[in-house]
Amino acid sequence: MREWLYGRNPVYEALRAGRRQLHRLRVARGAEEKGRLGEIIQFCESASIPVERVARQELEAVSAAHQGVALEADSYSYVSLVAILERAADRGEPPFILLLDTLQDPQNLGALIRTAEAVGVHGVLLPLRRTATVTPAVVNASSGASEHLFIAQANLAQAITTLKKEGVWVIGLDAGRESQLPGDVNLGGALALVVGSEGGGMRRLVRGSCDLLMRLPMSGQVESLNAAAAGSIALYLAWQARGFNH
Repeated sequence: MREWLYGRNPVYEALRAGRRQLHRLRVARGAEEKGRLGEIIQFCESASIPVERVARQELEAVSAAHQGVALEADSYSYVSLVAILERAADRGEPPFILLLDTLQDPQNLGALIRTAEAVGVHGVLLPLRRTATVTPAVVNASSGASEHLFIAQANLAQAITTLKKEGVWVIGLDAGRESQLPGDVNLGGALALVVGSEGGGMRRLVRGSCDLLMRLPMSGQVESLNAAAAGSIALYLAWQARGFNH
């Protein structure tokens, strides 16, 4: 199945990652073909990907956030949990995995994927149902980071069981007062961080499958951070505990 990726950074990263079958590039007529856009066009021409100059209205039909460019590509190709664990082994690192339990907002999903890729997460797990998936909107929200990151779809409770058998510590992010503070939690080893949905948090079965729950301390007047902000902070705390390894 084909779809249109849009925005200069997302299109550039899709080309650079080379994980999708790419079909054609559309560029707005009259756009200055230099900088990142020039690099995109040059890449496509060298890879024999057809480049079409079209009216801006054609790109507006894809998205208002097109930035003068859209790339027709096959849909995102998910991997398996095994592939994610193998990526960690290939790098000689303890697994560092992000589980996202039924996030609905593409912006939140994209933001967390972008952070996960930035801190060296080996892969992201999404549920099989009731979740945002890697659509062009999510690729755009991640600024193309999704194209470099391994993402799998799985039954999360079953995946957690598998991870535990592999010696991975599963920590759920939860704002409840019974949850532990980051200073009391070892985030430096083999780790799977679970972030729940924007409204209800983790589902009961997923929550109950975690080894422990962790909350971020709050000193302001608001009760909590949204899923993307809280998850991003927790990912950076884990990366710090791992010695900011690359």
